[in-house]
Amino acid sequence: MLLPQEIIRRKRDGHSLSEREIGAFVAGLTGGSVSEAQAAAFAMAVLFRDMSRNETILLTLAMRDSGSVLKWDGIGRPVADKHSTGGVGDNVSLMLAPIAAACGLAVPMISGRGLGHTGGTLDKLQSIPGYDIAPDPLRFAQVVGDVGCAIVGQTADLAPADRRLYAIRDVTATVESVPLITASILSKKLAAGLQTLLMDVKVGTGAFMQDINEARILARSLVEVATGAGVPTVALITDMNEPLADAAGNAVEVMNCVDFLKCGKAGSRLETLVLAEVAEMLVQSGLVETVAAGESMARTALSSGRALETFGRMVHALGGPADFCDRPETYLPKAPVMAEVPAPADGYLAACDARAIGLAVVDMGGGRRQVSDAVDHRVGFSDMLALGSAVTKGQSIARVHATSRDEADIATKAVLSSYRIDAGPPALSPVVVERIA
Repeated sequence: MLLPQEIIRRKRDGHSLSEREIGAFVAGLTGGSVSEAQAAAFAMAVLFRDMSRNETILLTLAMRDSGSVLKWDGIGRPVADKHSTGGVGDNVSLMLAPIAAACGLAVPMISGRGLGHTGGTLDKLQSIPGYDIAPDPLRFAQVVGDVGCAIVGQTADLAPADRRLYAIRDVTATVESVPLITASILSKKLAAGLQTLLMDVKVGTGAFMQDINEARILARSLVEVATGAGVPTVALITDMNEPLADAAGNAVEVMNCVDFLKCGKAGSRLETLVLAEVAEMLVQSGLVETVAAGESMARTALSSGRALETFGRMVHALGGPADFCDRPETYLPKAPVMAEVPAPADGYLAACDARAIGLAVVDMGGGRRQVSDAVDHRVGFSDMLALGSAVTKGQSIARVHATSRDEADIATKAVLSSYRIDAGPPALSPVVVERIA
């Protein structure tokens, strides 16, 4: 019998773990014989000592096989998905899944909760009354088949080892490990039975990877491990030096999603990225030959209202209100206090510490400090101006949604300290920095 502490010791001392050792530790995570302290120690050992590509593949496959693997025989659509490594105001998945489904893809999207300063898709969707993030496998398959997409969390049957390790990583400062990120993401995606995968690897002040070279390392790891496991994968490295949407939080980002599906947020960085990612998925799946054709198809799905209709059908099929898209403001929870954040000077918004924005949301209760923490879906920021915006002193650059006046004042100060205002317009980074295949 392999003892968990011996496996931890070997990794701590810099040794490569065998398939048997990795399999035994993952089985212990699943079965409960590995304690939370041991799981945290293992994660920290991997963070400091790293894993080889082969170890990462073995960890990914072991975590995938810790539960059931979905099959999509006879669904009649290409099965595809996208995953982001996490950012601030990154609600792309909420719009991408229904747009891609409206274009003819099947999107069984298994998402996660917030990690560290980044928001989680599941936390956002739980702002919607009745929305079931953990349907049984049969209902999940039915929704994907009938609607074309379903955004849910891991059930007890899907990669249960990852579900346990994921929660521990969030509160033990081990989120940034490339092998653990790779295995966590891909074990869920491989368990979903995908045919193709698109990875969105964030880089910048609001990302776990703040250096472009680190982002490239992670992107290549994801592409190589997933492709090596039989799922062709492309990665886009995308800019996260400011919140992606003009909202950061949970309910506020769901409201932002509905607004996007209704009017497209034309010309925004969010629109650029959503359409680019749907286009990549359509090319990967063989529904179009070029990214330009894919983007055109995505725009049509958006402008015709089909994507909004698909989102509404998905919400209702998973237990939410049938008329949610018609009246989202009546269903989404609202913070009791709202406050404007006034620009301290004339000029241009030139730089942003997006991580600080994400941490401000956590401080207000919109994220977790410990696994057991409840999330307040009401709090966050909306109406945030993009970098490059010209502002005058006193003009609102964001709106705070808080539980009290004191919390609003603290959050206002956090936003003001996160932005820099310059006299002239800044040079802006493109939202899609690089493509890795």
